Amino acid sequence: MIKRNFSVKISEVTLTPAVADTLIRMSELWEAENITHGYRRNGLPDLEGNRIFLAEKNGDTVGYLFGKVEKAEKTSSVMPAGTTYFEIEELYVLPEYRSQGIGRELFEFCEKEAKGAADFIMLSTATKNSKAVLHFYLDEVGMEFWNARLFKGI
Repeated sequence: MIKRNFSVKISEVTLTPAVADTLIRMSELWEAENITHGYRRNGLPDLEGNRIFLAEKNGDTVGYLFGKVEKAEKTSSVMPAGTTYFEIEELYVLPEYRSQGIGRELFEFCEKEAKGAADFIMLSTATKNSKAVLHFYLDEVGMEFWNARLFKGI
């Protein structure tokens, strides 16, 4: 991890037109990076109904996380029916701010805020750099590996 010489403010925000514009613009940057299989930029409907967490440096958004509390409808190999979980839909940090702990801070803030409302935090990832994302989620934020869906072209 790169030691950073600036502070970042992490907060939960309400979806306003300005917040939507920021998240949509950042998702366009994410799409252009082509680092995630099948990722497409967000529209307003993708953001509505989610809890939104921002990482800001001097008032500029440098990362975000959004998701919402869900309830398992049926028992699966992962959890019994009725289990509540916070599903992280997206966690993104601008490229120039990565590897500086900002994603971890967003995740930990979300975890603290979701505690009591959900039993677990869950997410799916389609990154093209599986080793880096597994290091982040397993080693840096302490998630457990429960299942995987793997692909190989034939």
